[in-house]
Amino acid sequence: MYVFYSVFFSTSKGSFPNTGARIMLFTGGPPTQGPGMVVGDELKTPIRSWHDIEKDNARFMKKAMKHYEGLSNRAAANGHCIDIYACALDQTGLLEIKCCTNITGGYMVMGDSFNTSLFKQTFQRLFSKNLSGEFRMAFGATLEVKTCRELKIAGAIGPCVSLNAKGPSVSENELGIGGTYQWKICGLDPTMTLAIYFEVVNQHSTPIPQGGRGAIQFVTHYQHSSTQRRIRVTTVARNWADAQSQLQHIEAAFDQEAAAVLMARLGVYRAESEEGPDVLRWLDRQLIRLCQKFGQYSKDDPNSFRLSDSFSLYPQFMFHLRRSPFLQVFNNSPDESSYYRHHFARQDLTQSLIMIQPILYSYSFYGPPEPVLLDSSSILADRILLMDTFFQIVIYLGETIAQWRKAGYQDIPEYENFKHLLQAPLDDAEEILQTRFPMPRYVNTEHGSSQARFLLSKVNPSQTHNNLYTWGQESGAPILTDDVSLQVFMDHLKKLAVSSAS
Repeated sequence: MYVFYSVFFSTSKGSFPNTGARIMLFTGGPPTQGPGMVVGDELKTPIRSWHDIEKDNARFMKKAMKHYEGLSNRAAANGHCIDIYACALDQTGLLEIKCCTNITGGYMVMGDSFNTSLFKQTFQRLFSKNLSGEFRMAFGATLEVKTCRELKIAGAIGPCVSLNAKGPSVSENELGIGGTYQWKICGLDPTMTLAIYFEVVNQHSTPIPQGGRGAIQFVTHYQHSSTQRRIRVTTVARNWADAQSQLQHIEAAFDQEAAAVLMARLGVYRAESEEGPDVLRWLDRQLIRLCQKFGQYSKDDPNSFRLSDSFSLYPQFMFHLRRSPFLQVFNNSPDESSYYRHHFARQDLTQSLIMIQPILYSYSFYGPPEPVLLDSSSILADRILLMDTFFQIVIYLGETIAQWRKAGYQDIPEYENFKHLLQAPLDDAEEILQTRFPMPRYVNTEHGSSQARFLLSKVNPSQTHNNLYTWGQESGAPILTDDVSLQVFMDHLKKLAVSSAS
């Protein structure tokens, strides 16, 4: 791998300066030679784990990361994006090499084998074309953000690199990649989304004009796949509102879905350099502050706490974010965590929300398919569930449905409606698989199966082995976990929000 990088970068830097290009790395194992080595040659030495990293026992990690950061900065300066396709049954060093894709805007795909249909379909989808026969990709983009004098740019989070453009609109308080109002994006696609953060500057000599409007302009230059140079300008303006006297206007305009994704990106960005518990505590503090600011309650009375409809889903998003693989590394390798965080930092709002709080659909004889709560109470014996986590599509058959399928009822003409019921989630899953990049892992499981863990690990554990009184009732399936439920999380949140001491 090291030889590949050195040769290709020296060639591309001299031959194709400032020209759109993709460097594709196909790797089936970790680097074992050169300054970018991740693990030694001897097979008896395992590749680093989270435990090794926490104990500062990953001897090659820091040197390798510094090496690959240098390579990725060279590629970014040249305008080239790097794709990494890693297929192996063990880790391949994505933790160390992730900066190559994260900085240059390339793709990261992880799988078990290059021979699987999952990888082949994902790779083919990379070269899909639009109605004009052009690739759905762009290169060498520059994003410039312009603001009115009351706003300053704190930074950006996403697959970009700073151009170090200083100016009066740049904030001293950095969030993400800050200290600039221009960023370079070597590779673009239709779903790539950057998160831009701003700071409101309220100077006493020039206060914010009430009734006026604040303006932001995004100017994007890029090379289209047809080799044309194009520019796109987007300008937005919003009314100013006083945080003391016009709180109701801020509340009415609050976009809780966008806010959840922006906060999640900040949390994931911090998780790259901070301890996991510290990030969770920071998220909790921000949530408590928001509830204290916009909640309606009486001091020291948790039962009086209320949030308006504009904020009602936000705590729920934070609950699922805290349990997500973006912040929880338990049961995930360092490579897997890097893979999940890479895609979360580049997807649009809809896909990011699916990653935070997966979508769950129910199929039954009682009506058409319908979305249901991501809760253990939704797991019933006479239902089929379809869960979309972005990375997996899971079809789960309830206990009774699974027994009927094993008995072959779907093959009996009198039970044709049961056959249609079994087919409905398969058709909907196929529709999702047609458009998703990278292709999600497809899991078809049933009650009692080992793969049912994909569903059970995501639902809110409102019923656990500690709630024995619910066993045997038609109210869902108990989850064997010690994780707190959403109800317990909300109860603690209310107590802290209304506390006089906080």
